[in-house]
Amino acid sequence: MEVDAFRRLFPVHYYERLSKLIRPMLDPRKKPEILLWAVASSDGSALAKIGSATMLAAIKMEVMTPSVYSPSEGSIVVEFHMPPICSPVVRPGRPAEVAPELSLIKGKAAWVAYLYINCLDADGALFNAALLSAVAAFSHLDIPVVSLNDEGRMVMVSKELEGEKRKLLLKSIPFSLTCVLHKNYYILADPTFEEESIMETFITVVLNSSAQLVSLYKPGGQRRKELQEINEAISTMEID
Repeated sequence: MEVDAFRRLFPVHYYERLSKLIRPMLDPRKKPEILLWAVASSDGSALAKIGSATMLAAIKMEVMTPSVYSPSEGSIVVEFHMPPICSPVVRPGRPAEVAPELSLIKGKAAWVAYLYINCLDADGALFNAALLSAVAAFSHLDIPVVSLNDEGRMVMVSKELEGEKRKLLLKSIPFSLTCVLHKNYYILADPTFEEESIMETFITVVLNSSAQLVSLYKPGGQRRKELQEINEAISTMEID
């Protein structure tokens, strides 16, 4: 039987047999690629590709009135989109939103950075590609020039002064690695969508440029499987 046919018919056995022989570490075919300024109308943007997984990040800067509870802090509003075209298993839905912080003028004006991340190809380890696109976009962000108008409000300066835009300095750059786990012994780094779909769970580790742990995320696993089996059993019970 041909190798590709065996992989399609018996994917779990295929990856179990090759886990220690072919790719226990990073896939050399998935070298990250970055294209800067992929969206001309943005204040910063980047297209990131890891293997086939592709993310497009674009940033738009605006001025807002800061919260009375955080007068010296602005915010980053993140929207993550996965359109159906990026994968046959994706269904339309609302974008995810989170909001970290940036600053401008205490109590009067603050920056809000709208970060839009669009998934163009969902071929595994999506967080890695999304984070890479976001970091690349922020690393080359042009912060617009602003000033106070006659009414005392903060406004954007005309495009004639675009040369005065400032760059954002990132003190620490995060990077991530995802591994899929199977039967407590099989670990595969940098997975594709196919590899993710047949494994029990995955783990994503995020470090910064100082090798400090930023976050550790591990959903699923054996405990989650047991809970799912219990819920399924309860749902089939007949109650008098």
